[in-house]
Amino acid sequence: MRLSISLLFCLATLSPALAAGPAEVVALPAPNTAGGMPLMEALAQRHSVRDFTDQELPEQQLSDLLWAAWGVSRPSSGKRTAPSAMNNQEIDIYVVKADGSYLYQATTHSLVRVSSADNRRAMGRQGFVGRAPLNLVYVADYRRMGGILDSQREHYASADVGFIGQNVYLFCTSAGLGTVIRGWVDRQAIAGVLGLHEDQQVLLSQTVGYPDQ
Repeated sequence: MRLSISLLFCLATLSPALAAGPAEVVALPAPNTAGGMPLMEALAQRHSVRDFTDQELPEQQLSDLLWAAWGVSRPSSGKRTAPSAMNNQEIDIYVVKADGSYLYQATTHSLVRVSSADNRRAMGRQGFVGRAPLNLVYVADYRRMGGILDSQREHYASADVGFIGQNVYLFCTSAGLGTVIRGWVDRQAIAGVLGLHEDQQVLLSQTVGYPDQ
């Protein structure tokens, strides 16, 4: 797939790992935005899961999950499925799977490969993190928060990640998946693996997979 000049510029500003040259882009299927469990049932059944099988998520389910988490829900304005402070949209989702690590691009609903290695074990300190098929890493890019005081940026970004994480919880509950959001991570190690720059901060990670029952 060819990348436009504007998209290449955007990718290059996100991570040093992407600045070296054109990156592999994986187009996701269009998300299925209809159906699902009624909201009140999903809220009642929402819970954390820490035992997962190694079964991969189908491509369509991954597409639906990422759209539910932080996709573009109003194309005319570019606004997302979760709010953000001053609509800065400062949160990036990194998608870490057995076949590599990717950056989710909501505007094109695609994945940009940042690593071909299996980096799952580096995404958390619990044993299940390396076995589960998918880890989402929530990264704040403070360069997009110019209208907010430096002392307040982490506060607002953390709240925005909370909104995204709850979207993931509700989607997983509706789709029969398990998930748990995690703060016990080595942020420096993750930043190195994903090639983050100094203005990016790893906030939380969220493991997703099929519950091992």
